[in-house]
Amino acid sequence: MNLPNLITLSRVPLMFLVVWLMYQSWHGAPTLAFSLFVIAAVGDWLDGYIARTRKLVSTFGKFMDALTDKIFVIGLMIAFVEKQLVPIYWVLIVLCREFLISGMRMMAAAKGVVVAAERGGKAKTLTQLVAVGFLLFAPMLEEDVARWLHLDLADYGRPIYWTGLGLFILSVYFTVRSGWDYIVKYRQVVFDEQT
Repeated sequence: MNLPNLITLSRVPLMFLVVWLMYQSWHGAPTLAFSLFVIAAVGDWLDGYIARTRKLVSTFGKFMDALTDKIFVIGLMIAFVEKQLVPIYWVLIVLCREFLISGMRMMAAAKGVVVAAERGGKAKTLTQLVAVGFLLFAPMLEEDVARWLHLDLADYGRPIYWTGLGLFILSVYFTVRSGWDYIVKYRQVVFDEQT
């Protein structure tokens, strides 16, 4: 187990911590949740950077990087649905796409083909992460920062929330578009029984 893979896998327990913090009522929990999210998001970039610069790129690393991205983001999305911050049907679209593409990846892997992340998939993940960042920043501002500064910041928190929701809608578009691109590009590998 090399360093990039450890950083990749760390996003799974970080997701559980962030979700747990989202449900805590003590002061500082929203700030800690946002901070751990930022650490995980930086780790998503850092693992790839270290793997490329130290020539530690592996099939396991490529597969797990994509998988932990999905686990991390979908875990947070489920918490957002439960807290009624994001409509469930958008999250269901994302879930369907992720299961479909993960299934395609497994079928391709069984035939010796690695389906690495494409540009569209990376745009989808980046937009999802930025949307999640806004959705986590709003409660931090409204609850923790407002308390520390003794100000009512609700008028600032709402636009941040709506920006996050708008970015989430954009990420759903990228999710569908990149899923379609994967299907078109790898359809021969996945659906050709002769391969």
